[in-house]
Amino acid sequence: MTYANPLSLIYEDDELLAVHKPAGLLVHRSPIDRHETEFALQYARDLNGGRHVYPVHRLDRPTSGLLLFAKDPGVARLLGAQMMAHEVQKSYLAIVRGWPQERGTIDHPLREEATDRRLKGQVAVVQEAVTDFVRLGVAEIPYEVEGYPTSRYALMALYPRTGRRHQLRRHMKHISHPIIGDANHGRGRHNRFFTRHFGEARLFLASVGMSLTHPLTGESLVLQAPPEAGFTRVAEALGWGVLVMEPLPLYPVDSSL
Repeated sequence: MTYANPLSLIYEDDELLAVHKPAGLLVHRSPIDRHETEFALQYARDLNGGRHVYPVHRLDRPTSGLLLFAKDPGVARLLGAQMMAHEVQKSYLAIVRGWPQERGTIDHPLREEATDRRLKGQVAVVQEAVTDFVRLGVAEIPYEVEGYPTSRYALMALYPRTGRRHQLRRHMKHISHPIIGDANHGRGRHNRFFTRHFGEARLFLASVGMSLTHPLTGESLVLQAPPEAGFTRVAEALGWGVLVMEPLPLYPVDSSL
């Protein structure tokens, strides 16, 4: 029996496997989604000839895009150390409500979110969280969503310096420009409008780039993945088709923003 693997291969060598994960697919088992039976981890294992792979980082279930696995636990630990030392640069595309400023930095600590409902009520740790952003494009369309005759949206490049849970979604909410399709941190009216008008009930957040040092060769490795079709189709309708199809610059965190 054959099946269609939902992951598409982006990069592979003897130590690493990079794939594109579609929105809606969990990376691995979660205590919050115990009923789920399909995970990116198992599909990545299939791409690796049935051999084990080890996730290097995570993507939220509704977030699509670039996902990196190691083929060896030792390599995974080396990459994890790079992540902890903030030596890995990541880039994301997002569609948000309103028009944020053209570029800036969100330096807003986040309280740790419990992944297990049994932990609710316990004192959560507040962690440093920093995100750089660049506004790539804006759109104003003649539809009333929140009482105004028109509605404004922006295409954003987001560069997290830290890796906190739901960091990008929470940071964009913090500056009052939530990501479209975010059920937990977004604006329901705009989410429902995108579903009705564009036919896309999804989170408009995509992991599109990563820059790291190869853990064994020591060479610089740049991985890039365009957003999936649903994201691209809406971006094109808003006038950003060229912007989302071009590789997103991987800005040095400190010198370019």
